[in-house]
Amino acid sequence: MQQTTTCHQSNGMFVPVAGLTVFAIASGYLMSLIPLSLANFNIDSSYASWLASIYYIGLLIGSLMIEPIIAKIGHRIAFISFLTLLAATVAVLPFFPHKELWLFARLVAGMAVAGIFVVVESWLLIGDSAKERAKRLGFYMTSLYGGTTIGQLAVGYFGVQGFVPFVVILALLFIAILPPLFIKQGQPDSHGHQVLSLKQITRLSKPAIIGCITSGVVMGSIYGLMPLALKASSLSTNQVGVLMAAIILGGMVIQPIISKLSIVMSKTLLLALMSLLGVFAMGLTYLSTDYVVLISALALLGMSAFALYPIAITLACDNLDSSYIVAATQVMLFSYSIGSALGPIGANSFMSEQNGLMDFFFIVLLATAIYMLIASLQRKPQVLAS
Repeated sequence: MQQTTTCHQSNGMFVPVAGLTVFAIASGYLMSLIPLSLANFNIDSSYASWLASIYYIGLLIGSLMIEPIIAKIGHRIAFISFLTLLAATVAVLPFFPHKELWLFARLVAGMAVAGIFVVVESWLLIGDSAKERAKRLGFYMTSLYGGTTIGQLAVGYFGVQGFVPFVVILALLFIAILPPLFIKQGQPDSHGHQVLSLKQITRLSKPAIIGCITSGVVMGSIYGLMPLALKASSLSTNQVGVLMAAIILGGMVIQPIISKLSIVMSKTLLLALMSLLGVFAMGLTYLSTDYVVLISALALLGMSAFALYPIAITLACDNLDSSYIVAATQVMLFSYSIGSALGPIGANSFMSEQNGLMDFFFIVLLATAIYMLIASLQRKPQVLAS
């Protein structure tokens, strides 16, 4: 495999970022809506963790199927198709309030979202230098988390009762379809993609893969269980919305910083530092139960959790030829999905304890920080041979 990062193709950013931002608003609202609306549809709240996990299982399955679809129909049509599929899974939820159908719908939704992520990430990462890739991915993550923050605030504005929240989410998803539907220029060349062999996958950066898994564990647990954990602490629905928004806002604020730091320092060491930031954030929750302190702690947790994935994926794509970017983003999303599927199940065993979810994050992030610190001292160049 050639280890080249030079490509003269200039890919448009407006279509993927505009579509993704509106999608993120809908997704942020939906992620909090599902666990909080279970009681309204007479579904036991104990299914919240299973709904979160099966969504990430769908993400995992989808991450294995995306590359040939993009190669066949191109980034733009694939983007439209996956957004439409996601909208269909949202539409059925309020009309069929049965746990079995909700589980199936969330499985399919995970597969659709996997497609959205791989399309947008590879769209932005194909071509350009490693420095430009970091900048583009930082901009992408800022748009993603900014949109998700607004979506979290919609919980307080539109509520979680009845059909209205689902109508709002569907409207947003159809708006997200408009940029790729009407703007046909700027998508990358869909030809020339190459698949990574198993041997080449094993030679991808191990810290990058671990970073994606940890990000999935933490993010899956945040989205799947954090609203319930906060609600169990006698917080109001509005306060839960604000705290969830604080997590996402923290993730958005850190993006420009990590995109600059990833250029000037070891990405493996940066993964260690971001993990330690999350450990510090959880430590704050042990020191005080004050609402303002909790907002600050969860914002720091958001900085930690949301920084891991973009650092890890740019680390994985370092020294890769552009033709392998789609395949590499699939591998990283697959790793993220494994963590996302296992995270809520593992975290659920801590939920019966006071501050249990925070304990779970403390343990996971501390273990990751220790691994990354050791790996940064033993780092070897990434070599991929065909």
